[in-house]
Amino acid sequence: MSSSRVPGLLLACAITSAAHAQSVGNAGFVNGLVLPGGALDLSAGSDVERRLGYFSDLYYDRHRNEWWGLSDRGPGGGTLPYETRVQRFTLDVAANGAISNFQVAKTIRFMRDGAPLDGLAPNPSGVLGNAFDPEGFVVNPKTGNLLVSDEYGPSLYEFDRSGQLVRQYTVPSNLVPKVGATVNYNAAPPTLTSGREPNRALEGLAISPDGRYAYAVLQNGAVQDGWSDSGRGRYTRIVKFDTATGQAVGQYAYKLDSAGQGRGISALVALGNDRFMILERNNRGIGVGATLASPDKNVFMIDLNGATDVSGIDLPATGELPSGFVAVAKGAKVIDLDADTLAALGNKSPEKWEGLAIGPQLADGSFLVLAGTDNDYSVTQNDSGKQFDVWFRMSDADPYATSIQCPIGAIVGCTGTLDGDYMLLPGVLHAYSADIDGYVTAVPEPDAFALLLAGLIGVGWLSYRNRRID
Repeated sequence: MSSSRVPGLLLACAITSAAHAQSVGNAGFVNGLVLPGGALDLSAGSDVERRLGYFSDLYYDRHRNEWWGLSDRGPGGGTLPYETRVQRFTLDVAANGAISNFQVAKTIRFMRDGAPLDGLAPNPSGVLGNAFDPEGFVVNPKTGNLLVSDEYGPSLYEFDRSGQLVRQYTVPSNLVPKVGATVNYNAAPPTLTSGREPNRALEGLAISPDGRYAYAVLQNGAVQDGWSDSGRGRYTRIVKFDTATGQAVGQYAYKLDSAGQGRGISALVALGNDRFMILERNNRGIGVGATLASPDKNVFMIDLNGATDVSGIDLPATGELPSGFVAVAKGAKVIDLDADTLAALGNKSPEKWEGLAIGPQLADGSFLVLAGTDNDYSVTQNDSGKQFDVWFRMSDADPYATSIQCPIGAIVGCTGTLDGDYMLLPGVLHAYSADIDGYVTAVPEPDAFALLLAGLIGVGWLSYRNRRID
């Protein structure tokens, strides 16, 4: 091979891969893990600070073979101090996709100018400050930096690999919460008249394989997108950001399967430049304070190719978009997360499936798809705002029927008796294998690509030299 042909060959391979439309099929459940709710981050101080919040999002960095699990704002629904963080973890993956041996490898706290970004809700005056509720996570394949989407802002932040804030992306003004013309991060509708609804802002986050674009999706549409006293609208928004400039370059309308039951989007995963898997769920299932009636958690394929920019319009509560606007194409359901319940959970579905990632390729050519739950740190609160731990006796046929609430960090004063059979609400991981045709893996960061290119050129030069010697 001549060295002059190497760049052309690489470009041809990239074009061929990108041109092959992505599709997901034959997704099958492999196994699941129930992870103790009391798993600890030993680098922290208090019991609450040491807890891990599984899994507001999941991400697999295939170039470094690293798994990431994002914690959200912490226990107590924004009422308790908590230094926000992401965990890098290890996981054994068998040839068939079975997972085992979950271990936390490293904790990275998110910092701005030396101060931690905190899970406490924005202050009563409506100023955002360092309030941070991380919900979506990706690694930029070109820089290695961490991108994290947030519900309090909504915000999209970029951190270096030590957790220091590098920059803040510019969020479209129609998503910023306002009372009239005044920005207010603490208000709720109907006082809040436009922008994201509290606690339902930027949830899912994906990045294009070349690292040029990040895609963040609102859990539900903005207040002006059909919100009323009787419920929320059927559409939400996927926002496309240019990672070079940090500016939004488009918004696309996604129609939820139905309204009600707290339905919304929790995760977004890129399959290529326009196609994604998206996790849509309601708030039914096993959780702190949730009802078990009619859980509904599904993963769909979607396609942004052909969707039109809706940045300049409000979305309707129901029905079709205005003439001239086209919504995101929604394909078939590829995974039903409720279908594969675990015996350790009493064969019931968890409430908050929020993490989704494509893992390594398996021996048969399929890919591991990993889904994870947010366990809310196994903390709930009463109507007066008092916080409690939630304990479950896992040996019961229905471990959730006999749950006990205890003061946070202590078992004294509980109703009933706690013994070694009780545990805090666990985190859950499901492993699936799936055929993903045309999957475009991320482009390596520049130095890694340069090494690859140099190696191929070297091989070509040696081949040329050997032919001359012969």
